Amino acid sequence: MESILVIIFISLSLATILNIFLKKWGISHIIGYIITGTILSNIFNFNNQNNLHALELIAEFGIVFLMFTIGLEMSISKLKKMKEILFLNGSLQVGLSTIIIFMLSHYVFLIDITSSIIISLAFSLSSTAVVLTYLKQSKDIYTPYGEKSTAILIFQDLAVIPILLLIGFLSNSTLSIPEILLQTSVAAAGIILFMFTIGKKIVNWLLYFATKAKLEELFLGSVFSIVIGTSLLAHEIGFTYSLGAFIAGMIIAETNYHVKVESDISSYKDLLLGTFFFSVGTKIDITYFIYNLHYIFAILLSVMIIKALVIYFIIKRKANKSDSIKAAFALSQVGEFSFAVFALASSNTLLSDELSKFLILVTVLSMIITPFIVNNIYKLASFFVVEFFESDKITPINAKNHIILCGYSTLGRIVAKQLEEKKEEFVIISDDLRHVLLAQKRGYKAYFGHLNKSPVLESLKVDEASSIIVTVRNLTRKRLICESLLSFKEDINIIVNVDTVAEKKSLRDLAIKSFVLAQHEVADLLVQKALDNDLNIKL
Repeated sequence: MESILVIIFISLSLATILNIFLKKWGISHIIGYIITGTILSNIFNFNNQNNLHALELIAEFGIVFLMFTIGLEMSISKLKKMKEILFLNGSLQVGLSTIIIFMLSHYVFLIDITSSIIISLAFSLSSTAVVLTYLKQSKDIYTPYGEKSTAILIFQDLAVIPILLLIGFLSNSTLSIPEILLQTSVAAAGIILFMFTIGKKIVNWLLYFATKAKLEELFLGSVFSIVIGTSLLAHEIGFTYSLGAFIAGMIIAETNYHVKVESDISSYKDLLLGTFFFSVGTKIDITYFIYNLHYIFAILLSVMIIKALVIYFIIKRKANKSDSIKAAFALSQVGEFSFAVFALASSNTLLSDELSKFLILVTVLSMIITPFIVNNIYKLASFFVVEFFESDKITPINAKNHIILCGYSTLGRIVAKQLEEKKEEFVIISDDLRHVLLAQKRGYKAYFGHLNKSPVLESLKVDEASSIIVTVRNLTRKRLICESLLSFKEDINIIVNVDTVAEKKSLRDLAIKSFVLAQHEVADLLVQKALDNDLNIKL
C-alpha cells in the first residue's frame, strides 16, 4: 500500500513539474505524462511486473472519456452543416493515406497484411489534442485553412470508432477480412440504431430527473453512469468501450444538457487521459529508442511527407495554395489515437511486442515535434508560397499616435479615403489578401494579418496608436479583435461599427469606448439634411 502511494505521489509531482516547463516551450502536456511514465517505469521496474491491470483499466477509461467528449461535439445537426467539407475531405484523407502507407508497409517493408492494416490506419490519424488546441488559441480555427483542418480532424475522430471495432474483429481468427468488414459495419449500425432509439429515451429521462433534483453530485453521478453504462453495454455486445461512450456523447449533444455535461467532466477526463499516456510511457524502452532513433525518425519523416502531400492535393482542389500548404503542415503528424490503436492491437496479439514498441516510439517522436511545427506554421509555409504572412513579414512600423483601420471592405475604403483627405496618419490591417493588395495599389500602408494576434499587435504598435477603427462585418471576428486589443492594452480607444442594436448589446461586456450604429447615423444624417433644407426654404 505504501509503495503505491509513493508511486502516485512521485507521478503527480513529476508530471506537474515537467508540464510546467514543457508549457513554456509550447510542448503538449501529453509528452509530460509519457515522459513521467517512462521515468517511473525505469525507477520501479514496471516492465517486469504483471500487476498493472488496474492501471491499464483506468487508462482505457481515459480514452473512453475522451471519446465521450468528442461525441458531445458531434451533434447530428453540426455534422449535417459540415457534411461536404467534413466527409469528403476527411474520407479522402484517411482513405488515401491508409492505402499508400499500407502498400509501403506490406510490399516494401514486407510486414504481414493484418499488421500493415493496423499501421496504415493508425498513421492516417493526426493529433486532435495538439492541433485543435493550437488552432483555438491562435484563433486560426476561424481561418480557411483552420476550418478545413478542423473538419478533417473531426472526421478522423469519427474514424477512430470503426478502426477500434475493426481491430476487435481482426482478433477473431475464424473470420476472413471481407467477413470482418461486413460484420463491423452491420454490428456498428445495430448498436447505433439501438442507442438512438431506446438509449436516447433512457438518457433524456435520467438527465431530466437528475436536473430536477438540483444536486450537482447527482447530476455528475448520472453522467458517469451513462458513460460507463453505455461503454459496458457496448463491450458486452462485442464492441469497444469507446463506441458506447462516443454514441452516448452524440445523444447528449442533441439535448439541452451538453454544455453543462462537458464542463462538469472536463477535469476528470483530462486526469484519466493523463493516466492513459502515463501507461504508454511505461512501455517505452529508452535504450531501444536511442539505438533506433535514426530508423524511427526516417519512418516518421516518410509518413509525414506522405500525409502532407495527400492533404495538400485534397485541399488544393477547392482552395488556394497557401491554405493547402498550411493544412498539410498542420495535419502531417501521427496523432495520440495511434497509441490507443497500437495498445489495443498489441493486447490482442495482432502486433508483435517489438513492432508495437517501435510504432509507439514513432508516435511519441511525432507528438514531440508537432508543437514546433504548428507554432511556426506561417514561417514554414512561407518557404513554399509567396504571401503576406502575418507578423513574419510585418516589420514594426515607425509610427506614433496613428490610427489603425481594421478591415478594407466597402466601409473601410470610405473611412481610409476620408482619413487621407484629413491628412491623418493611418495603417490598414486585413485578413483578406485581395483587400490588402488593393489598398497597397492605392498607395496606403496595408498589411495582411489578424489583429487578434499578439505579434501583429506589436508590429503595428497598437499600444502607441491613438485609435483603432473596426469596420469588419462579422460579429465573431469583431469580438475576437476587441478582446485581443483590450487584453493587449486596457485603455485603448476602440471605435466599432455595428449594424444592429443586438450587435451592440452583445459587445457591451467589453470596455469598448465608442460604437457607431450605422442605422442611427444614417437616420441622424437624413433628419439633419431635411432640417437644413427646411431652414433654407424659410430663409
